[in-house]
Amino acid sequence: MAVVPGQGPSDLAQSRAFRDYVLDEAYDEMFGASGTPREAYATLFERLLTFDPAELKQRQSAADLAFLNQGITFTVYGQKEGTERIFPYDLIPRIITAPEWAAIERGLTQRLTALNLFLKDIYGEGRIFAEGVVPREMVLSCKHFRREMQGVPVRRDIYVSVAGTDLVRLPDGQFAVLEDNLRVPSGVSYMLTNRQVIKRVFPGIFTRYDVRPVDQYGQALLATLKTLAPAHRPDPTIVLLTPGVYNSAYFEHTFLARQMGIELVEGRDLFVHDNVVYMRTTGGPRRVDVIYRRVDDDFVDPLAFRQDSQLGVAGLFNAFRAGNVSVTNAVGTGVADDKALYAYVPAIIKFYLSEEPVLPNIHTYVLSQAEDRAYVLEHLSDLVVKAVGESGGYGMLIGPHSTAAERDDFRERILADPRNYIAQPTLALSRAPCFIDGAVEARHVDLRPYILFGERVTIVPGGLTRVALRKGSLVVNSSQGGGSKDTWVLAE
Repeated sequence: MAVVPGQGPSDLAQSRAFRDYVLDEAYDEMFGASGTPREAYATLFERLLTFDPAELKQRQSAADLAFLNQGITFTVYGQKEGTERIFPYDLIPRIITAPEWAAIERGLTQRLTALNLFLKDIYGEGRIFAEGVVPREMVLSCKHFRREMQGVPVRRDIYVSVAGTDLVRLPDGQFAVLEDNLRVPSGVSYMLTNRQVIKRVFPGIFTRYDVRPVDQYGQALLATLKTLAPAHRPDPTIVLLTPGVYNSAYFEHTFLARQMGIELVEGRDLFVHDNVVYMRTTGGPRRVDVIYRRVDDDFVDPLAFRQDSQLGVAGLFNAFRAGNVSVTNAVGTGVADDKALYAYVPAIIKFYLSEEPVLPNIHTYVLSQAEDRAYVLEHLSDLVVKAVGESGGYGMLIGPHSTAAERDDFRERILADPRNYIAQPTLALSRAPCFIDGAVEARHVDLRPYILFGERVTIVPGGLTRVALRKGSLVVNSSQGGGSKDTWVLAE
């Protein structure tokens, strides 16, 4: 067992399972600095003390088997040994108190409201440019900015109706926003299946907590999509557009379609006639009113974007512009989750809402700015450098864990295309207990809640807690060896 130097006896010493648990400068979700469990975790900790490591291992195996039987997988591209894997799952839940969740909910509601206003503005009047709050060139140079969207009306002015925002907890216990995911955010199916599995493997512990439910997400998503239907379509037909079975998130696409009771379609299942979208069915063509797309902008319509796309629907963008179909999230929303634009979100919130941000940003160096670039190039070994349009943990340098060769490579990349990179301090992400090789050890985590925006903002109380399962790693993405755990938001 290890605790912070200088601290007294720890409750961690009571358990063989916690023998290798280490506390350091990072905020620990379960324990205070002295090793005493936080109030919300006390019951869970006491129950874990009663388990022999062999019993914990048996329950972990039961959880893994449940994921296998349900086909809960993800795909890692570029792996020669095979791409499809069972999603790694840790059986010890992460707990968030009611006051903590209330602050998160306020902050995420504020943030998504402001970002929708921002998207409406940059594709319309451009007031934020005229006022000098966000540089016009910063937006126009973003690869996800779509000039085709300028002047195009969007139903209810809601460009982003489904968002997943990544939060981290800092050493002082405060939550902060690490990044916004506004194009085709994924992972919500794992949030839902994590809850199903933990009820099976830890039924006794779950019932001892007043945990707010998450299983209403599918119907909340469906209600949100219905509000986006064209005004003259009171009983809309809604479909989920998937790239197909080889997509990394295909399990999620099928899962959500079942949850909502809607059709899962590929581009070849749809066609456009007279600017109206139809679905091919055995009973003949059926008009489609709302498309929840899980296909990237470039591929949604070969007539408007990439001509070689086999995933989209020819003529879809014209039908969208004509107001005959709603496509969510709207084309062009990726400009608002560009990692360089992220640095301006606090100013965006102040500009549109006249409010201070509830959830702070992480300090961000924008490398298209000469002063920031010079500082970062001098401190590459201390910082995290990210490509502005990448996701999944790709295109990233973690300075303290990098080699000289890797830093030289990124130096050349930055100098060749500074607009494509930002840098941030290396964060001491909070850590949570995880069951690792027969013992409970601390691992770094983040949190991705899912926000729905229809007639109002709806946030299901929970989220996907992602875990950096590799010891010492700060990368929580599943494609980089990360996993997940259930997130319990307490009712009171």
